[in-house]
Amino acid sequence: MATRARIGIQLKNDSIVSIYSHWDGYPEWLGRILKTHYPTRQQVTELIDGGDVSSAWTNCGFNNETLPESGPLYYSTRGEDCPPRLDTNLIEYLLPDNSEEYAYLYKNGEWICYDMNQFNPNKLPEIVEIPHGELVC
Repeated sequence: MATRARIGIQLKNDSIVSIYSHWDGYPEWLGRILKTHYPTRQQVTELIDGGDVSSAWTNCGFNNETLPESGPLYYSTRGEDCPPRLDTNLIEYLLPDNSEEYAYLYKNGEWICYDMNQFNPNKLPEIVEIPHGELVC
Protein backbone atom coordinates (compact mmCIF):
# COMPACT_ATOMS: atom_id res chain seq x y z
CA MET A 1 0.00 0.00 0.00
CA ALA A 2 1.42 3.38 -0.96
CA THR A 3 1.25 5.10 2.38
CA ARG A 4 3.85 7.83 2.09
CA ALA A 5 6.04 8.88 4.99
CA ARG A 6 8.96 11.10 5.91
CA ILE A 7 11.79 9.66 8.01
CA GLY A 8 13.93 12.17 9.90
CA ILE A 9 16.59 12.55 12.54
CA GLN A 10 16.92 15.57 14.80
CA LEU A 11 20.37 17.15 14.90
CA LYS A 12 22.00 18.92 17.86
CA ASN A 13 20.88 22.36 16.62
CA ASP A 14 17.24 21.08 16.43
CA SER A 15 17.29 20.98 12.64
CA ILE A 16 16.01 17.78 11.02
CA VAL A 17 17.47 15.85 8.12
CA SER A 18 14.94 13.57 6.45
CA ILE A 19 14.05 11.37 3.50
CA TYR A 20 10.85 10.39 1.75
CA SER A 21 9.61 6.78 1.89
CA HIS A 22 6.93 5.74 -0.58
CA TRP A 23 5.58 2.34 0.54
CA ASP A 24 3.97 1.08 3.74
CA GLY A 25 4.46 4.23 5.81
CA TYR A 26 1.87 3.39 8.45
CA PRO A 27 3.07 2.76 12.06
CA GLU A 28 2.13 -0.94 12.04
CA TRP A 29 4.73 -1.49 9.30
CA LEU A 30 7.26 1.33 8.86
CA GLY A 31 7.18 2.31 12.52
CA ARG A 32 7.99 -1.23 13.56
CA ILE A 33 10.61 -1.57 10.80
CA LEU A 34 12.36 1.58 12.01
CA LYS A 35 12.34 0.39 15.62
CA THR A 36 13.54 -3.10 14.62
CA HIS A 37 16.13 -2.41 11.91
CA TYR A 38 17.19 1.18 12.68
CA PRO A 39 17.39 1.45 16.48
CA THR A 40 20.67 3.39 16.72
CA ARG A 41 21.62 6.90 15.65
CA GLN A 42 24.33 5.47 13.39
CA GLN A 43 21.87 3.17 11.59
CA VAL A 44 19.36 6.00 11.16
CA THR A 45 22.07 8.29 9.82
CA GLU A 46 23.18 5.63 7.31
CA LEU A 47 19.58 5.13 6.15
CA ILE A 48 19.00 8.85 5.66
CA ASP A 49 22.38 9.46 4.02
CA GLY A 50 21.27 7.29 1.08
CA GLY A 51 18.43 9.65 0.16
CA ASP A 52 14.76 8.97 -0.61
CA VAL A 53 13.56 5.37 -0.66
CA SER A 54 10.83 3.42 -2.34
CA SER A 55 10.82 1.22 0.77
CA ALA A 56 12.86 1.37 3.97
CA TRP A 57 13.07 -2.43 4.17
CA THR A 58 12.49 -4.87 1.33
CA ASN A 59 14.07 -7.66 -0.66
CA CYS A 60 12.20 -6.73 -3.85
CA GLY A 61 13.79 -4.57 -6.55
CA PHE A 62 12.23 -2.01 -8.87
CA ASN A 63 11.60 -4.69 -11.52
CA ASN A 64 9.94 -7.01 -8.98
CA GLU A 65 13.10 -9.12 -8.80
CA THR A 66 14.19 -10.71 -5.53
CA LEU A 67 17.29 -9.01 -4.15
CA PRO A 68 20.03 -10.98 -2.37
CA GLU A 69 19.53 -9.05 0.90
CA SER A 70 16.80 -7.07 2.60
CA GLY A 71 17.33 -3.39 3.23
CA PRO A 72 16.33 0.04 1.94
CA LEU A 73 15.48 0.41 -1.75
CA TYR A 74 16.96 3.79 -2.67
CA TYR A 75 15.75 5.70 -5.71
CA SER A 76 19.41 6.42 -6.44
CA THR A 77 19.87 2.75 -7.44
CA ARG A 78 17.84 3.50 -10.55
CA GLY A 79 19.65 6.74 -11.26
CA GLU A 80 17.41 9.29 -9.52
CA ASP A 81 18.90 12.15 -7.51
CA CYS A 82 16.80 12.37 -4.34
CA PRO A 83 19.05 13.67 -1.55
CA PRO A 84 17.93 14.15 2.06
CA ARG A 85 15.99 17.29 2.95
CA LEU A 86 17.04 19.71 5.70
CA ASP A 87 14.43 21.53 7.81
CA THR A 88 15.46 24.13 10.39
CA ASN A 89 13.11 22.88 13.12
CA LEU A 90 10.22 20.54 13.97
CA ILE A 91 7.54 22.96 12.80
CA GLU A 92 9.15 23.28 9.38
CA TYR A 93 9.54 19.47 9.26
CA LEU A 94 5.88 18.80 10.08
CA LEU A 95 4.06 21.67 8.39
CA PRO A 96 5.47 22.21 4.93
CA ASP A 97 3.32 21.41 1.92
CA ASN A 98 3.79 17.65 2.39
CA SER A 99 1.84 14.83 0.85
CA GLU A 100 3.02 12.24 3.38
CA GLU A 101 0.52 10.57 5.67
CA TYR A 102 3.08 9.99 8.45
CA ALA A 103 6.31 11.56 9.66
CA TYR A 104 8.86 9.71 11.78
CA LEU A 105 11.47 11.41 13.89
CA TYR A 106 14.44 9.80 15.59
CA LYS A 107 15.12 11.92 18.66
CA ASN A 108 17.00 11.13 21.87
CA GLY A 109 17.40 7.47 20.91
CA GLU A 110 13.72 6.86 20.20
CA TRP A 111 11.33 6.87 17.27
CA ILE A 112 8.33 9.21 17.35
CA CYS A 113 5.52 8.85 14.81
CA TYR A 114 3.31 11.74 13.74
CA ASP A 115 0.02 11.19 11.96
CA MET A 116 0.03 14.13 9.58
CA ASN A 117 -3.80 14.07 9.35
CA GLN A 118 -3.36 14.65 5.64
CA PHE A 119 -6.99 13.79 4.92
CA ASN A 120 -8.33 15.96 7.74
CA PRO A 121 -7.32 19.57 7.07
CA ASN A 122 -8.86 20.71 10.36
CA LYS A 123 -6.35 18.71 12.44
CA LEU A 124 -2.68 19.38 13.06
CA PRO A 125 -0.12 16.55 13.07
CA GLU A 126 -0.36 14.44 16.21
CA ILE A 127 1.83 11.83 17.85
CA VAL A 128 0.57 8.27 17.48
CA GLU A 129 1.87 5.07 19.00
CA ILE A 130 4.15 2.73 17.12
CA PRO A 131 2.98 -0.82 17.90
CA HIS A 132 5.37 -3.02 19.87
CA GLY A 133 7.01 -6.10 18.45
CA GLU A 134 9.59 -6.84 15.82
CA LEU A 135 8.84 -7.39 12.19
CA VAL A 136 11.26 -9.96 10.87
CA CYS A 137 11.63 -9.61 7.14
